[in-house]
Amino acid sequence: MEEVIKSISFDGRDIRLTVGLLAPQAGGSVLIQSGDTAVLVAATRSSAREGVDFLPLTVDYEERLYAAGRIPGGFLRREGRPPEKATLIGRLIDRPLRPLFPSWLRDDLQVVATTLSMDESVPPDVLAVTGASIAILLAKIPFLGPMAAVRVGLVGDDFVINPTYYEIENGDLDLVVAGSPDGVVMVEAGANQLPEQDVIEAIDFGYEAVRDLIRAQQDLIAQLGISIVRQEAPDINPLVPSFVSDCVAESVTAILARLEKDRTVRDGALDEVKVILENRITELAEDNPVRVAVTENPKLLSNTFKDLTKKLMRKQVLEQGVRVDGRLLHEVRPISCRTGLLPSRVHGSALFNRGLTQVMSVVTLGTPGDAQELDDLHPDDEKRYLHHYNMPPYSVGETKPMRSPGRREIGHGALAERALVPVLPPKEQFPYVIRVVSEVLSSNGSTSMGSVCGSTLALMDAGVPITKPVSGAAMGLIKEGEEIRILTDIQGIEDFLGDMDFKVAGTDKGITALQMDMKITGLTMDIVADAIYQAKPARQHILSKMLETINKPKGDISRYAPRLLTFKIDPEFIGLVIGPGGKTIKGITEETGAKVDIEDNGIVTVSALDGEKAKRARSIIQNMTRKLNVGDVYSGKVTRIIPIGAFVEILPGKEGMIHISQLADYRVGKVEDEVAVGDEVVVKIREIDSRSRINLTRLGIHPDEATAAREASQSQTTIT
Repeated sequence: MEEVIKSISFDGRDIRLTVGLLAPQAGGSVLIQSGDTAVLVAATRSSAREGVDFLPLTVDYEERLYAAGRIPGGFLRREGRPPEKATLIGRLIDRPLRPLFPSWLRDDLQVVATTLSMDESVPPDVLAVTGASIAILLAKIPFLGPMAAVRVGLVGDDFVINPTYYEIENGDLDLVVAGSPDGVVMVEAGANQLPEQDVIEAIDFGYEAVRDLIRAQQDLIAQLGISIVRQEAPDINPLVPSFVSDCVAESVTAILARLEKDRTVRDGALDEVKVILENRITELAEDNPVRVAVTENPKLLSNTFKDLTKKLMRKQVLEQGVRVDGRLLHEVRPISCRTGLLPSRVHGSALFNRGLTQVMSVVTLGTPGDAQELDDLHPDDEKRYLHHYNMPPYSVGETKPMRSPGRREIGHGALAERALVPVLPPKEQFPYVIRVVSEVLSSNGSTSMGSVCGSTLALMDAGVPITKPVSGAAMGLIKEGEEIRILTDIQGIEDFLGDMDFKVAGTDKGITALQMDMKITGLTMDIVADAIYQAKPARQHILSKMLETINKPKGDISRYAPRLLTFKIDPEFIGLVIGPGGKTIKGITEETGAKVDIEDNGIVTVSALDGEKAKRARSIIQNMTRKLNVGDVYSGKVTRIIPIGAFVEILPGKEGMIHISQLADYRVGKVEDEVAVGDEVVVKIREIDSRSRINLTRLGIHPDEATAAREASQSQTTIT
């Protein structure tokens, strides 16, 4: 393929598409650039594997630190396991792609996006999403696109397309909108408590830019003489669906119409009907076409039963406006909350129940040294708020191996983190590093929003002075032709068999996080807006139940949490406090039992479980870094003697000399006649010369000054 370049501009910010230059053996590839950020995206298709009854799509996002002119850390000095940001970007690419592939497609598909160059002003994630669509079209894979994504920021009162990292950091909105020709297909956002109307306008603003990118892709594909593949679905034998419907449709309808609130009871009843269906199949003659089809494809019967259940559940919602658990469309499941669930060794804990979904969130307060160091292409080099999400198999009544967190766990934790960051206290007010772990103990839909609610309660239980409590709800959708029903607080079956999972989190003031995923090819802005507005009363209802349990942060933190004291020293003294090879700071830690963290700007944080130990370490450091003035009086230790005087350490790391003439108010023959090494002496600063040498005297010191100096010395520990 010959090299072709196409550019498109948004408010002076260009996106350049280059095809036919790189990765010629991939099914399709594109180099997408904006500023100095360049991302190579390649898509490849392989033949279907036998027995696969789902779309085996793999999306990988790869970061190369050479893109930012950096060499990786660690022993191997090469990239290893993807950092969390890379995993989240992989999910960001996957989520708008997946609903745009035909439901019948079973070929192995892989999309790989690699950041080759990184401009710290231009995030690569939305470029990778758009590039994935182009690569798929070039690979001639059946696709209901094109699809594109843009980021929307809010700078002052103006929306900005694809803002810089600085504009994102200093704005009130970080929104990613992805869409297809049919409408919005994915939304992800963090916001600083913005009103619903502002968020809706931002999504609409972003989708306008998405449409421009879709047109650019269509023009590029036409220029290359490539047609978008709209392959027809393979013929499906209608005998099995008809047989299944005739056998069990009435039974399934009756089970769904019971309006059973207990998911386990409903699922058990459906499983019994499925067993009856399987027995009916085995009763058929061996040459019966239905039995032959099921025998040849062992998963056919299960999938057909699922399709029938989906059809009947959706029909009940559309025709009766009643859901399978008896709720109306806008109703929230019963809620209960508890705080202080775990013993006091835990710094804060809470349990949040919504229907059969149960989440326990636990807070740990740490020192600045506990912040997570980031080794990726993102400009931030550390995180002081960590939110981790775990969902063990017993939460859905299953057994399977327990492994390290997967993409889903990482993504749900990141969503809850994003929802809570806007209400966390600033570092200057609350210098703790905060870790929240949300343990999903029972899952029946919307566990990520359960994590937001439970974590809000746990943070208040831990005494973290959040500015506002945050609640969240997940909205669903049933769409058949022109018939549309939006569901509030969806449960598992409605997520599994519905068309949308739209999570909305926020305070009573506004939205802090959004995440919308689709199973259809796009939504109009009217439906998106209706879902956001319908979520508001649900969030408010949930929040009111939470505030009945705890309505403000506790006044004190756990007695088992470290006590932090923060103060500032002149950065020129950082080296003095640390000492050669860290000797001085280690000495302070050993003597006081307190941990000391020093930032490059001179901010010092001292932490200890015992507040008095922290105060003692603070006093030592403040004395070490104190500006010395002529006339100050100290009690110090004689460290060495020379013929003309004695050296005295008046503060840790600071020595001055008493000339022999200043040892006494009479003539001294030998220095050793007055003082010896190790003696405690009270001295006054007589002079600080042009070379910063400190000259001391024992003369002219008032008795009250001497007493105060000795008392101050006794309260200190000298670090040598």
